[in-house]
Amino acid sequence: MDLDRSVPVWPQVAGDLRRRLDAGEWKSGERFPGTVTLAAEYDVTQSTIQKAVVALRQEGRLRTVLGAGSYVL
Repeated sequence: MDLDRSVPVWPQVAGDLRRRLDAGEWKSGERFPGTVTLAAEYDVTQSTIQKAVVALRQEGRLRTVLGAGSYVL
């Protein structure tokens, strides 16, 4: 994915993760990749991924369990 770095990146990442969720890349109940993995994949900071994950969680797409990671709803 080519990111437009002249505007905030996290909404772009959130949009791509949303697309991938909708495409069924991760199934309901499955553990969502961690921030380190996704940050490396998108070549962004972990805080950028955290913002994207928060957005997906607020949309009801993910559930985060402290110390265990995020899971697809």
